[in-house]
Amino acid sequence: MTGFIAEEARITETAKAPAPESVPNGFRRRLARIPIDVWFEPLVIVVVGVGFVIWYANTTFTTTESASMSWPALRATILDHIQLTLVATVIVVLIAIPLGIALTRPSLRWLNPIAINIANIGQAAPAIGLLVLFTFWLGTGFNTAIVGLVVYAVLPILQNTIVGLRQVDQRTVEASRGIGLSAVRTLVQVELPLAVPVILNGVRTALVILVGTATLSTFIGANSLGTLITTGITLFLPKLLVSGAILVALLAMTIDWLGRLVELAATPRGIA
Repeated sequence: MTGFIAEEARITETAKAPAPESVPNGFRRRLARIPIDVWFEPLVIVVVGVGFVIWYANTTFTTTESASMSWPALRATILDHIQLTLVATVIVVLIAIPLGIALTRPSLRWLNPIAINIANIGQAAPAIGLLVLFTFWLGTGFNTAIVGLVVYAVLPILQNTIVGLRQVDQRTVEASRGIGLSAVRTLVQVELPLAVPVILNGVRTALVILVGTATLSTFIGANSLGTLITTGITLFLPKLLVSGAILVALLAMTIDWLGRLVELAATPRGIA
């Protein structure tokens, strides 16, 4: 009897043990579920970034080029560009998301067309035109560039916030109210989590727009990677021009990839 029980236990353990090929197959399935942009975009960033670093380390710059391309100067320019982008993004998020939430409430829905049309002015007008107009009002410098960038980038986040909250199934909202949740708790615990993917997609779009548009701030006295591009064009220095363009592209792709990771992490399970 004891031998029979031992044999039965051995058979049970053998049945539970994974087949030799199940682990690789499971790994392949998990890898296949990872969106292609999550691993392909950083691969492109690394390849281009390493290529630029190798070129930068092995290139001899003239005295004029060294004024902008020496590492202390280049590092300061990159940090100034990142600062412009991040400050503008924080301000846009603090304005656009609460405004989008307010405009989806029943009492304020009639203001939707007005708010969207006003926000659309920033996208419809040329970015350099907006910056110049604000220069006449606020003068030149960092603050003026921030105001222009905020106006230019508010539409994607505002529109995606409204769309994301509108697409939440009203039956889900009514069910949450039916179990006793207040309107605020329903918004925080039900509507916003379901709208997160769409809202964060708008934030990613705004970030990429801001990285590119921030290059124009050099025309109104705010230092950015656009300084390299404009100096390269004005003085016909291809090394500066190409360096500025590559660094802007790398920064935009890096921020877009980081935003994608945040979007995946913040998206509730079961929501594509």
